[in-house]
Amino acid sequence: MTTTMPTTADLAEVAAHLDADDPLAHTRDRFLLPPDVVYLDGNSLGPLPAAVPPVLTDAVTRQWGTDLIGSWNDNGWWEAPLRVGNAIGALIGAAPGQTVAGDSTSVQLYTALDAAVALRPGRTLLVTDPGHFPTDRYVAAAVAERLGLDLRQVPPGDLPEFLRAEGERVGLVSYSSVDFRTGELFDMRALTRATHDAGALVVWDLCHAAGALPVDLDALGVDFAVGCGYKFLSGGPGAPAYLYVAHRHHPELRTPLPGWTGHADPFGLSRDYAPAPGIARARIGTPPILSLLALEAALTAYDGVDLTAVRAKSLSLTGFFLRCADELLAPFGFTSVTPSDPDRRGSQVSLRHPRAHALTRALAEVGVIADMRAPDLLRFGVHALYTTHGDLLTAARCLRDLVAEGGYDATPRVSGPVT
Repeated sequence: MTTTMPTTADLAEVAAHLDADDPLAHTRDRFLLPPDVVYLDGNSLGPLPAAVPPVLTDAVTRQWGTDLIGSWNDNGWWEAPLRVGNAIGALIGAAPGQTVAGDSTSVQLYTALDAAVALRPGRTLLVTDPGHFPTDRYVAAAVAERLGLDLRQVPPGDLPEFLRAEGERVGLVSYSSVDFRTGELFDMRALTRATHDAGALVVWDLCHAAGALPVDLDALGVDFAVGCGYKFLSGGPGAPAYLYVAHRHHPELRTPLPGWTGHADPFGLSRDYAPAPGIARARIGTPPILSLLALEAALTAYDGVDLTAVRAKSLSLTGFFLRCADELLAPFGFTSVTPSDPDRRGSQVSLRHPRAHALTRALAEVGVIADMRAPDLLRFGVHALYTTHGDLLTAARCLRDLVAEGGYDATPRVSGPVT
């Protein structure tokens, strides 16, 4: 039996037209992308921004190598967590003085959950999403266990009904703005309002949103937020995370890890802890300077860029890839689990196929880098600053050809623990 493949001529013409009219085309040069590679995994690890290598070279050879310990003062190392935090804050709709960078997402999430629960004494329910990224669920469970709270796992769509029944007992709701598996974008405004109407606080995980779409934390009245620096922000593997705490909570903010750098007088070496004013009290240990400076340099890729333009292009990219999937891949058993509604779509497209792992490996061998999430999802992340519509058509063509021709190993050898 012979399967007739849909033509790609029309799709190629559409891709060429969209890329020719792209107002963000110039920002692709702000990244050092390998030649002959289509990189669609920036929702897991962003590529190397061109601004990073010279900054790291200077940080290592001059600041560390020559200026030595004097760099804490002379090169602004001490202020880096707050300075980089403010730069991230500008991308997530946060006024200065509410965001601090440093530590890992897990640490920042624990800090946020513990501190938020303390602001709602007597309320015994901590709510999280059963579909949350594993770390978010693990940390929520740990906080609940340590503080004697009841953990309830409630999908975002069911939250309003749950709050109507249990709202008086809920102290905190912890959700992600974008589902890491499907790319579904949740309604932060409605969920935040519903949480506040019940008298509870909300913590948002922005890992799959910051840098990919406008996030207006202040305007939405968000209480706490956390996120990583290595996905859309392209700060590098293991880049520092960040914590946002709304100004109104600063006076009563108490963190579970009162480190010396969060002290009001860190070099006074006082016997007792006295929290620094504002978000500085959320600092914990000695900041990771090299990775903070790399992240700070990476953020300059957004200089002069309007996030509404980023969002518009992202939706164009994902919408185009959904069309490619429908026309080229659906006949070969691929189904999209990403919402077609633009208002409910983040900056990735996820396709379901029983050979997801094998196909991801096969795509990499032909120069298309995506990833998969068990058991059967292929994820294609798009970044408006460097992804093109042509990239997405190339990926769809390669995927179609691999399946149509059987040109891949259905049971590839495991090359390592990372999928």
